[in-house]
Amino acid sequence: MERYSIINDKNPREIVLLRGRGCIWRQCTFCDYHLDKNSSDEENFKLNSEVLAKVKGIYGRLEAINSGSFCELDDKTLQLITKTCIKNNIHTLHFESHIIYKKQTIKAKKELAEKGIKLIIKTGVETFDKEYREHIMRKGFGLASPKDIAEYADEICLLFGLSGQTEKSMRDDIETGLQYFDRVCVNIMNENSTKIKPDKNVIKIFAEKIAPLYINNDRVDILMDNLEFGVGTKIQEVSNNV
Repeated sequence: MERYSIINDKNPREIVLLRGRGCIWRQCTFCDYHLDKNSSDEENFKLNSEVLAKVKGIYGRLEAINSGSFCELDDKTLQLITKTCIKNNIHTLHFESHIIYKKQTIKAKKELAEKGIKLIIKTGVETFDKEYREHIMRKGFGLASPKDIAEYADEICLLFGLSGQTEKSMRDDIETGLQYFDRVCVNIMNENSTKIKPDKNVIKIFAEKIAPLYINNDRVDILMDNLEFGVGTKIQEVSNNV
């Protein structure tokens, strides 16, 4: 399991994959990311401490992710993240968060700003098609509009490569993301342990007709493989940590 990496291209930053109690929502039909968890805060903090010790502050930016939302990390880990930022002169911290933690996210932004750290929140909306998002993906965003989501999130993740998605729907999602958010991260569905499988035809449409339009856009990240940021592992290894 790789838990530390450096991203040198678009939006340069260090990135760490930490471990928490696991995603509290855990209903997304396509996701088994939540398997990277441990019910012991003590064990999680021990692991997270080792990972955070690798952070050097190279670009003044740190992205700290886990198998869910940052609120699902233990308190000692959250405190250590802040200390790590201050120690290494990191001025911008990136977290991921589900919409159910909207209030906590807004509060965290204010508290970190008081310490001189700008908190940027990324959220996995996956698509702005509400019907598809809630009935196929079961994201738990309800009827939230892009404007509603932008009240707490600065960046979004989109998930493409599923049956039913079209060239128009994928392009519309990216354009909506660019309209309301600072950055868009496009993830292509990879084979995992869920019943939702990648649609090769949809992926081909994306790769041939959409990716070329945004590949050089500094505000758009495109991950054809979910390990391209340099952290994570295949699900066979993740399941051994449960």
